[in-house]
Amino acid sequence: MSRFWTDKIASLDPYVPGEQPQDKKYIKLNTNESPYSPSPKALEAMELEVSERLRLYPDPNCETLKEALAKSYQLNVNQVFVGNGSDEVLALAFMGYFAGGKPLAFADITYSFYKVYAGLYSIEPKLVPLSDDFDIIPADYENLDVSGVVITNPNAPTGKALPLSEIEAILKANPDVMVLVDEAYVDFGAQSAVSLINQYPNLLVVQTLSKSRALAGIRVGYALGHPDLIEGLERLKNSFNSYPIDRIALAGATAAVEDEAYLKEICDKTIATREQSVKDLESLGFNIIPSATNFVFVTHPGKDAEKIYLALKEQGILVRFFGSNKPRIGNYLRITIGTDEEMAALTAALKTL
Repeated sequence: MSRFWTDKIASLDPYVPGEQPQDKKYIKLNTNESPYSPSPKALEAMELEVSERLRLYPDPNCETLKEALAKSYQLNVNQVFVGNGSDEVLALAFMGYFAGGKPLAFADITYSFYKVYAGLYSIEPKLVPLSDDFDIIPADYENLDVSGVVITNPNAPTGKALPLSEIEAILKANPDVMVLVDEAYVDFGAQSAVSLINQYPNLLVVQTLSKSRALAGIRVGYALGHPDLIEGLERLKNSFNSYPIDRIALAGATAAVEDEAYLKEICDKTIATREQSVKDLESLGFNIIPSATNFVFVTHPGKDAEKIYLALKEQGILVRFFGSNKPRIGNYLRITIGTDEEMAALTAALKTL
């Protein structure tokens, strides 16, 4: 700790990403990255930027990407905001729409960065417990005196998805505050709330190119919502960093969004591999939470999750263990869906345990 730290810095409890060890080559099934290459069209577009245009500033308004997203989701361009990864988009939304003094409602088991943002912006979390089966219960989000509601759909790390009707029920119950729906994994089997945007001015949908479009390395995320909500995010962005997306990322992201056929191809592959992996893991005695994501959340009634995690790591396979001190999920592992070959290697390793 430095004597120059402010009280705010000292009070923070930063987010801890999945481990990225460099000591040897691993099968990485711990950070929900795509096992597939990005769209060839995205790679080509990025190579062109590298060879010819890096001396120029990027477009601060990200117009080409916004236009591609608006066309893809059948929205207007002024209903689209682009940020440096969905984490930046979420951070701006927390700062702009939830830091108003009242608590912010989100699930007790969900994306752990929400608590970090709450601490950063002095927001009191109102943790809403999941059911015993790890379900989000819409009725639990009624009659709350809060600054907003955040729903992760599908939820992470559980992988469970809410049907659109239940997202709408939460929106109807909270007409006077913003409801943010974080859809990082929606392309792997859930219903997106984007279709509700024109009905609910308090809805903000946040998505990312890191998962289904295999572009975690370029850090591009976006929000979709009412023009007034988007304008608020633009004001925040332009008061902090008017060039958050570089030229390479803009070119690759735009091409990836436009290549919808490739998106469907790799999502279909991931879903098929997930379903086979569920069968393989169940045959080894694992209990598996139903998943609509590119990962599965599993526990074994007769085995310790930490011991499995450590044994797999020793064999060169990384999965995510969140810690034995985590309430309710201390004996669970989150396993990213890799290629068929990577998942077969996982199954073979688990059989030795």
